[in-house]
Amino acid sequence: MQPTPDFAPEKLAKSLLRRSRQGALATLMAGSGDPYCSLVNLASHPDGSPILLISGLAVHTKNIVADSRVSLMLDERAAGDPLEGSRIMLSGRAEAAGVDDKELLQRRYLNAHPSAEAFVSFKDFSFFRIRPTGTHLVAGFGRIVDLTPEQFLTDLTGADDLLAAEEGAVEHMNADHRDAMGLYATKLLGAAAGDWRCTGCDPEGLDMQEGQTALRLEFPERVTNGTALRKMLVRLAGEARTKVD
Repeated sequence: MQPTPDFAPEKLAKSLLRRSRQGALATLMAGSGDPYCSLVNLASHPDGSPILLISGLAVHTKNIVADSRVSLMLDERAAGDPLEGSRIMLSGRAEAAGVDDKELLQRRYLNAHPSAEAFVSFKDFSFFRIRPTGTHLVAGFGRIVDLTPEQFLTDLTGADDLLAAEEGAVEHMNADHRDAMGLYATKLLGAAAGDWRCTGCDPEGLDMQEGQTALRLEFPERVTNGTALRKMLVRLAGEARTKVD
């Protein structure tokens, strides 16, 4: 189907990936291959792919070790009939964190779920990243689209400098610019006032959170380094300050 002017499936799928904090994880039972579904917390990698922190004692983890194929259902938790809200079913393979990416996965996950700090040191808990192979988006009647990873993941090509600067940028925004975070949330995204904090950034936008409510602030242009990120955040703060309710 052809997207209508008010329906941008790639944009919506990206937003759901960034804003979701829980999802239904489907795995295949070791031995029988029967489907098994469980509720999990999640965060997102800079490219948008889901990050999990799961116990080796859990059935879903044992299933993943035996067969890494998984699917993950995410929905926007809209008020009213949940079937009228948007949701995606993402398919892919779950990979255990390696030496090179464990620090990144851990930092991004704990930014989204600070209370999980208590489990990180447990020997049976490990970080996994789902490498998507595709997603099925349902956004209402007549708005059903299959998307490839290239359509809903963020391209990180040429953004090494930004990724290296991300940790410091997040800490700086939360320590010194909580007022700007509040402006982004209330003036640019129409959210209620609250203790909004930054949880991550990437070439296409900034992620923020208040409690378990997550928002996505999209950048009008792609940024790939720390200098460009600072300029973009200053620019958006200025736009927020001049915005009339």
